[in-house]
Amino acid sequence: MARNRVIYQSEALYVSEDASSTTIAKHEQLQRVQSANYSFNISRQDINQYGQLGRIDSVVLEAPTVSFDTSYYLGDGFNEEALGFGEDSAFEVGFASGHMTATSGKNLYILTSPEGVDTIQNDSGSSVIGIGNAYLTDYTLDASVGSIPTVSVSFEGANIAADNSISGSDLGYSGFSTCAIKTNDGTKLTNAVTLPAASTGEGSVTALRPGDISINFGDASTEDKDGPIVDISSGEDGAHIQSASLSIGMSRSPLERLGTKFPFARTVDFPVTASLSVSAIVNEVTAANLADIISGQDATTIQMTFNGTNGTAAASYKLVGAKLDSESFSSAIGSNKTADLTFSVQIGGPNDTTNNILFSGANSTTPF
Repeated sequence: MARNRVIYQSEALYVSEDASSTTIAKHEQLQRVQSANYSFNISRQDINQYGQLGRIDSVVLEAPTVSFDTSYYLGDGFNEEALGFGEDSAFEVGFASGHMTATSGKNLYILTSPEGVDTIQNDSGSSVIGIGNAYLTDYTLDASVGSIPTVSVSFEGANIAADNSISGSDLGYSGFSTCAIKTNDGTKLTNAVTLPAASTGEGSVTALRPGDISINFGDASTEDKDGPIVDISSGEDGAHIQSASLSIGMSRSPLERLGTKFPFARTVDFPVTASLSVSAIVNEVTAANLADIISGQDATTIQMTFNGTNGTAAASYKLVGAKLDSESFSSAIGSNKTADLTFSVQIGGPNDTTNNILFSGANSTTPF
């Protein structure tokens, strides 16, 4: 009997180590997923000629682009490691370095179980949709008062494939082929794929709370470093931060050549600049002068720490070499005076610890 509908209960999201991965050990289920969206767009060129009103053909000149985005609650860094981001407890590895080198991309699989059945408890036949040769284009972390910190990631893929006749067991799911392709000629790969059984994926934290978030702005909070006007020092004296958003955009250019239907690579457009946007309720101001900032502003290190329920850091981001780009104030009758600040940091090489975003997570399970 056909399903009437599909809801979150019946879906699970998996990511592969790389586009050539096929075994259970090379796939991981992402945890705390909240949404998953995917689409593709085909650009065609109409072929017309004198003597005929309607087109005689419509050919594809450019390889279709498959778009995928998902959001999940920030945890202990397991998802970040599975997605290819760098994690190091000593803050010595660039967070985005794994996505800045030439690779075949990753495969993403959305597994769907029968209607009314939790995928985590399902060992029967299911369907699967796969996005092949997917490359990261954006990573955004949003944290605000009253909300669970959430990460959103976006990918650009080369192919999308679906199969509705896979089989399942208590070990995993099989019976379908990889969604990856040979990027040089667009040939479909036929290697069989096996996904691990879905699980709750309980790590060191189930979810993080806004009350356990701290942001240290380093030298930007001291008056002698030409920091912002609003006081953003740590503790009760600083502004009351309401939200923070870290965005790492990695736009890519498809490299094509004659004789191939698909781009042979999707390279990152350098330089890559990340931004941190902060909104706060103003209480005090510091001694600051825009003329001093123009004459020479020192870079600072900003650290965002997300503590678990046990009080230890579950995830921590360190922005090294950050500089203040803008600061705006808003004041009106009936509302608190607020300030919005934007900092930027340029992404350096994997071992660059002076211009980079570094990450440390409490996760102790190594993906793949």
